[in-house]
Amino acid sequence: MNTLKDKIQQRAKALHAEVIANRRHLHANPELSFQEYNTAAYVEELLRSYGIEKIERLAETGIVALIEGKNPEKKIIALRGDMDALPIIEANDVDYKSKNEGVMHACGHDVHTSSLLGAAKILNEVKEEFEGTIKLIFQPGEEKAPGGASIMIKEGVLENPKVEKIFGQHVMPLIPVGKVGFRKGMYMASADEIYMTVKGKGGHGAVPEMCVDPILITSHIIVALQQVVSRIGSPKIPSVLTFGKVIAEGATNVIPNEVKVEGTFRTMNEEWRAKAHQKIRSIAEGIAEGMGGSVDLEIRVGYPFLVNEPEVTERAMNAAKEYLGEDNVVDLDLWLAAEDFSFYSQEADACFYRLGTRNEEKGIVSGVHTPTFDIDEKALEIGPGLMAWLAINELRIKN
Repeated sequence: MNTLKDKIQQRAKALHAEVIANRRHLHANPELSFQEYNTAAYVEELLRSYGIEKIERLAETGIVALIEGKNPEKKIIALRGDMDALPIIEANDVDYKSKNEGVMHACGHDVHTSSLLGAAKILNEVKEEFEGTIKLIFQPGEEKAPGGASIMIKEGVLENPKVEKIFGQHVMPLIPVGKVGFRKGMYMASADEIYMTVKGKGGHGAVPEMCVDPILITSHIIVALQQVVSRIGSPKIPSVLTFGKVIAEGATNVIPNEVKVEGTFRTMNEEWRAKAHQKIRSIAEGIAEGMGGSVDLEIRVGYPFLVNEPEVTERAMNAAKEYLGEDNVVDLDLWLAAEDFSFYSQEADACFYRLGTRNEEKGIVSGVHTPTFDIDEKALEIGPGLMAWLAINELRIKN
């Protein structure tokens, strides 16, 4: 018996070469956050070629398209793929290497977009075999605050028709190709950016007593701030406070006037998040003042935490096991990275899962956000078909 699942698997296999071609085109022509003009045009042209006509632009470079099955108002499911690239110089020696110097699809958004395009083509071909509507969200600006998701939500992407459930797929180079990963409940962290300018009084390194050394003050602040996680925070709430950039424009014998520091705070609890911001500020200001200096501190509130609705995620896991086999669906650990899909998860029942892309035999092992990130393109058969199957499976569930 040729079931709908079988039909989707067959179409995903037949479309594999086409999806690879789309991904390679996108990979070779990456665009930075909120600059995805050519990418959006490419996506829209392909959607129209598939016979999908209900297409709208949001957030300037974002695209929303509708695939309506029978009884289209019965239930609305959304699928999201992000489109932007990163400011990274690609080091891969491949035919589809980035043509835009200093810009690279190092986080797999080319995979997400091409997978969603493939899912769109499949779903439009079988729309007479399901009830409800599937909303396709091709989103800009995931990599840059305030996040394209937040802008698209403000512009109504989850309304007219109102989205009940939403699915997002993201590459995972830690998972072997052929497998996917899920986690119910809390999954990814909120992410805030910290910018500090520690001010003192510069001078000659031989007479520090005549200076107020901002480097010394900064070192005390950074060490003291580690207690925000290790001593003030609860061990039951995953948190991380990291400083990745410290600039002191002095010399071997020059104490500078100021030091600039940048870092990130991430956690999975909103009450603690707000309290931690206060503690970071009070500790930094107190130490700087106590040592004769001052600090200008800015905490830019970023993406919220990402939570996968347990029942929707459980159904998706079971559907994935049916589609791929039980051995190819794995459980994910908590992940202190952040994703602007979290904004959707605050507004609708959401499931954000991982697509395995790793192949050690081929040397495809690099992490995301690195110059050598790449994927085993077998994932481009699994990604589109699974997205289509998850959407259809959820449409079949009675509210």
